[in-house]
Amino acid sequence: MTVKPKKQPKPGNKTGSPTIPEGLLKPVIESWKACKELAREQEIHLPENVDFLNVLYKVWSCSDFVMHQIQQDPAMLRDLLDSGDLLADYLPNEYTRKAQTLFARVRDEDELARKLRQLRQREMVRIAWRDLAGWADLEETLRDLSGLAEASIDIALEKLHKWMSKELGVPFSSESSIDEYPNVNSTVSTTKGEPQSLVVIAMGKLGAGELNFSSDIDLIFAYPKEGETRKRNGLSNEEYFTRLGRRLIYALNENTGDGFVYRVDMRLRPYGESGPLAPSFDLLEEYYQSQGREWERYAMIKARVVAGDKKAGAELLEILQPFVYRRYLDYGAFESLREMKSLISRQVESKGLQNNIKLGPGGIREIEFIGQAFQLIRGGREAQFRARGIVQVLQLLSEYEVLPEYVIDDLLSAYRFLRLTENRLQEYADQQTHELPQDPIDRVRLAFSMGFADWKKFSLALTKHRKMVQEHFELLFAAPQSDQKQNDDELTQELLILWQGGLDEPRAIALLEQGGFHHAQDTLQLLKDLQETVDRSLGVQGRERMDRLMPLLLGAVGAVQEPDQCLIRVTAMLEAIAGRTAYISLLVENPVALSQLIKLFAASPWIANLITNYPMLLDELLDTRKLYQPLDLQALHEELRRILQLIDEQDLERQMEVLRYFKLSHVLHVAADDIAREMPLMKVSDYLTGIAEVLLIEILQLVYTHLTDRHGKPGGDEDGTGTGNAQENRNSQETGFVVIAYGKLGGIELGYGSDLDLVFLHDFSVESGMTAGPKAIANEMFFARLGQRIIHMLNTHTASGILYEVDMRLRPSGASGLLVSNLEAFADYQRTEAWTWEHQALVRARPVAGDLKPAARFNEIRHEILCQERDPDSLRKDICEMRERMRKELVSKDPEIFDLKQGVGGITDIEFLVQYGVLRWANEYPDLVKFTDNIRLLEGFSRHKLMKSKDAESLSDAYRNLRAKIHRLALQEEPAQVDASEFREERERVTTLWNHWLT
Repeated sequence: MTVKPKKQPKPGNKTGSPTIPEGLLKPVIESWKACKELAREQEIHLPENVDFLNVLYKVWSCSDFVMHQIQQDPAMLRDLLDSGDLLADYLPNEYTRKAQTLFARVRDEDELARKLRQLRQREMVRIAWRDLAGWADLEETLRDLSGLAEASIDIALEKLHKWMSKELGVPFSSESSIDEYPNVNSTVSTTKGEPQSLVVIAMGKLGAGELNFSSDIDLIFAYPKEGETRKRNGLSNEEYFTRLGRRLIYALNENTGDGFVYRVDMRLRPYGESGPLAPSFDLLEEYYQSQGREWERYAMIKARVVAGDKKAGAELLEILQPFVYRRYLDYGAFESLREMKSLISRQVESKGLQNNIKLGPGGIREIEFIGQAFQLIRGGREAQFRARGIVQVLQLLSEYEVLPEYVIDDLLSAYRFLRLTENRLQEYADQQTHELPQDPIDRVRLAFSMGFADWKKFSLALTKHRKMVQEHFELLFAAPQSDQKQNDDELTQELLILWQGGLDEPRAIALLEQGGFHHAQDTLQLLKDLQETVDRSLGVQGRERMDRLMPLLLGAVGAVQEPDQCLIRVTAMLEAIAGRTAYISLLVENPVALSQLIKLFAASPWIANLITNYPMLLDELLDTRKLYQPLDLQALHEELRRILQLIDEQDLERQMEVLRYFKLSHVLHVAADDIAREMPLMKVSDYLTGIAEVLLIEILQLVYTHLTDRHGKPGGDEDGTGTGNAQENRNSQETGFVVIAYGKLGGIELGYGSDLDLVFLHDFSVESGMTAGPKAIANEMFFARLGQRIIHMLNTHTASGILYEVDMRLRPSGASGLLVSNLEAFADYQRTEAWTWEHQALVRARPVAGDLKPAARFNEIRHEILCQERDPDSLRKDICEMRERMRKELVSKDPEIFDLKQGVGGITDIEFLVQYGVLRWANEYPDLVKFTDNIRLLEGFSRHKLMKSKDAESLSDAYRNLRAKIHRLALQEEPAQVDASEFREERERVTTLWNHWLT
């Protein structure tokens, strides 16, 4: 037998449990005597040592079910001991292996039913014994209970389908196939078909792999395609699989002389008891898309294929994913689950279920609701939250800081206690009960089975857990703005009436003025226009959510400095999300998010437009700790890699969406922190540059992996069998390819909305060789495709926009040159053909992604070119001519306006001065080429006394001030221009130094 290599305690080991109460021990001793007598008659030897009896007495005192099973069949205990199963921690597939062996020679349904029941009785005794003896933890118990059920269903279906197909024929699909490129004489279609199998989907606790001891099993049957059996007078697939489903239910559910296997509940299928027992995949998909209800989304979270055609079943669940998990953050789930819980609470009250540890206050269901609410909210966008088991879900909520760690610890502790209590209740008589016992001896038994000396101590522990669960549940699910609270706030109530159009115009205008709005007439018209949009776009539920939101929103907007302007921005966003009520729910359910929204919209139209265009960013407003704490480079790397690991490597569309959301969310964090604390300019650029670098690194890795999977790595000869850097290396970063950043990215000076100036290089010398893969292509083509796909990933428009605009014009020969150049060809171009302005650009160039070897070689080439000795007069002439040409083309002719970038004394003048200095002096002072950013280059000039310290500091200060102003203007969506009277002192200093050095 295959078992996990896990050390098991001997049967007689002390468990730390209290002494068996006398009222429980007496009937156990009497039953043991009767069991020994029967065993002697059957010549079965049972152990009677003290250690064994200590465990047996404990287990039997807690479980009449185990006691009666062994008492009636002592051979079962002997078999469990001899086989080692009683001490074994089964591997996950152990039940499947046992079932295949045990049922290998089963010949008919009667024998199948008998053996299923025998298997169930033996294994349930084993599971209960190990649990009550303290040899198995809760995880093992739930896993074994689920594994036994799954193996039983699967083997039963396998046998029944085999027998039925012999009797009635094998069901096949019938479908038409059309030639993809038919000619005029071709036939339109041909008939073909594939064998069909039933798919059994487990719901509830079995679906989650968390089945309790005496649970029923919730199942849904389905079959892939319509068709019929291949036999004369064949049955339709629907009829065939309906009959098969009925036989399966009978085999499991029927209570025979040997008992039953599982109570089967089919009511979760489409249309419930009135729906077809075994619908087709198409019917299931159509039902959930058009008629699926909220509680069915909740139920489908745990859906898992447990028997039949598992490959087809997995495809079905993938098809149904959009019904369960919305692509956006679905905060409407809180409202729906709140309504479901309210309904359950009313049932609990009416049926007196307060002592029900599953449905009652602070029970198992409330813990599951907490976890599954966040699954419905986040699972559409974050696949890791689609886990079925509640323990894993709660751990994820802690790991991703969705809920505080102490809350998760409380919930996990309570869950384990409650689930253990549930099993101990059911292990007593193998009955499906969740009610705490009222009988004194039953209370003693439950307390003892849970390790407590008496009922009082157990009850105190249980009450503590349930109270904690209830408090956390109420805190999470309580409506953020209750009706009572609104009734206490007269202004809020009046604003609601105003929003609903219940005030005459003079009173409405007066109320808005009272609420802080300066242009109340215009604001009132704005609200009327929004109401028309809402009426057109939203249903009843959506309008109710807007009615809850708008009074709160108007009150918050009225308190900001420029409320009228802020409301214009907010209503533009509301109109954009009017058809997606989940976003409205997010704001209603999260007062903190609403508060941050108003704060950011009031401060920056750039942020307002960012969130309006990409409303999924509303999720980022929920956690103010993260919102105002941008991540450093290492943390960005770790987060993006973790996210990408959860996505199928072949799912390009999903990868592109994730990359875009990553950029949008983190740029929002930078902008929010920038506004809140007026972050230093250099820090803003560092963060924005870091985001771009991390994205480029991961995109290169994704694209390179995809291409090498298809074509293999570049090779060294025409057959692809030679060696080259990319072929020799196995690390995906060792690609023989490097991404060079120029401009703002190269200078670590990226701003909001900056594009990327890039150049792609490779160091593969054998360009005529072929890749070493199944679909080999020329090395040159491989690198060209690599570059093309990187650009595609960056600037393709998706639902989340583009990542970055990409400018490749700085590559050798500009737009007419190769997209990807060989490093030595690049070096030759820089030596012999490049213009002075291209060497200027090289000052700010640096590798940002790719292989370290070509990156190092690029740095060598850059060092060589920048350190060339140049004629100062010719250099000044070239730089001044280029600058003059730019001024003529780009500078505003209005003398009252100063262009911060291109104006005389502006940013570009400073950059040209720095580039002149590097090209002029790097021959004598090679360390000047170490850095690419202007500030450190100016520090180098000062250090080598090439420029007076006060002049270098003056240029640095001017540069920082001008760039900081550009950042501020960008967040206000204003052009990089100011009144000519601003920055007069800085401009004069820059112009003076320009004239000194370059004229």
